[in-house]
Amino acid sequence: MHKRFSVFLRPLAAAVLALGAHAAWAETITVSAAASLADAFKVIAQQYEQRHPGDKVELNFAGSGALLQQIDKGAPVDVFASADQKTMQMAEEKGLVEQGKSQAFARNSLVLLQPKDSSVALADVDGLRAQGIARIAIGNPESVPVGRYTKATLEAGGQWQALQPKLILAQNVRQALDYVARAEVDAGFVYGTDAALMADKVKVAYTVPTQKPVVYPIAVLKKAPQPEAAQRFMALVLSPDGQKVLAQFGFLPPAE
Repeated sequence: MHKRFSVFLRPLAAAVLALGAHAAWAETITVSAAASLADAFKVIAQQYEQRHPGDKVELNFAGSGALLQQIDKGAPVDVFASADQKTMQMAEEKGLVEQGKSQAFARNSLVLLQPKDSSVALADVDGLRAQGIARIAIGNPESVPVGRYTKATLEAGGQWQALQPKLILAQNVRQALDYVARAEVDAGFVYGTDAALMADKVKVAYTVPTQKPVVYPIAVLKKAPQPEAAQRFMALVLSPDGQKVLAQFGFLPPAE
């Protein structure tokens, strides 16, 4: 009887050991990404977890500048994806990312939005000075890339100072989008991919030419708690499968 019991326990013990070994290598990574990437990265994270059973991806979305501040203050982040090259450059200058290790993975466009039922015709940014446009949502240029692109465009067109009284600063691009969708403002600047998410509530008045292309870089942090898993996630974003997901949400390839 003891022998039969011992034989029964062997496969059970093997299974327990296998589970223990699995738990030992299973990893949880934290990905901090620009707010505009939320929908696409949720899908990519699901793909990652399917390919690496046991691994988990914790997603943290906010304005790129806010994410950089979190990382700089010691937040345990593995992967950082920003909505502009400037924020990633700042991460490199602070020693948070290895110089030259970030890679561009997507492009976007800047658009001028209006609430769906707006009766004011806007053909370009000059129209924002009209009396019918009293409130304009933009990302805060101090910390939000879409705000920096917007400010540069308005400055180039000689409109920045004139529009100051009308500007409503948003903490990230999704907040600016919400302001327009709820008709709390008369117009707003967001990315083309964000505008597409609420096509039933907003309309694109104008695709705004930018001085610099809207490029998204991604990198593994120097002090990433799980560097190998972080590299796997970054590789998936850059892979054809990751690029397919990004394209489904309206993002363009990183290079023309």
